[in-house]
Amino acid sequence: MGVEGCTKCIKYLLFVFNFIFWLAGGIILGVALWLRHDTQTTSILYLQLGDKQAPNTFYVGIYILIAVGAVMMFVGFLGCYGAIQESQCLLGTFFTCLVILFACEVAAGIWGFVNKDQIAKDVKQFYDQAFQQALMADSDANNGKAVVKTFHETLDCCGPDTAIGVIPALWREDLCPKALQKVLVQNLSCHKKIDELFSGKLYLIGIAAIVVAVIMIFEMILSMVLCCGIRNSSVY
Repeated sequence: MGVEGCTKCIKYLLFVFNFIFWLAGGIILGVALWLRHDTQTTSILYLQLGDKQAPNTFYVGIYILIAVGAVMMFVGFLGCYGAIQESQCLLGTFFTCLVILFACEVAAGIWGFVNKDQIAKDVKQFYDQAFQQALMADSDANNGKAVVKTFHETLDCCGPDTAIGVIPALWREDLCPKALQKVLVQNLSCHKKIDELFSGKLYLIGIAAIVVAVIMIFEMILSMVLCCGIRNSSVY
């Protein structure tokens, strides 16, 4: 016996929400893959200074996002099928998956909030170390110059924030091409560019997480109401 009345409306409403949830999972998966293979981040985070690899904490959040997107697509399909079939078992499984996914998202959000400044800070420290090595007389003995030039060409910047670091860059054309020296006048240092690069991407991730969290809350409520409605209709 199928559900009737308001419960039937909830059934189709839950189906619509799950379809949106499934689409959101696909979008998040696509955005995460784009962030993972973005040329700016890969050019910087794949760099190696001697034996030291560039900080890749940013990729930890991206891998979490990829996993969340894939799981969301599976859970969204499970919710759609459970709502149409009016299956208490599937809806119960769907609710459990939503709770776990919501808890993981909250944990990832807390991790992201705690590390949002640290990610850019680690990359800036890596850049400063490379910049100091590039200014050394025996800079040809290390790859500091190549690392610095990659930063400058990728981000269209030149030199760190400090004046002590910027002044040598003015006469080092091998580090800062003349076309980029005008950037110094605009106060667009590499530190500022690094902050802009990662803050913009983390801001995008934060918006996606908030939207998904709101959808999940509605879905948890609707799935429980529908499950109770199916149980009551089977009694009668």
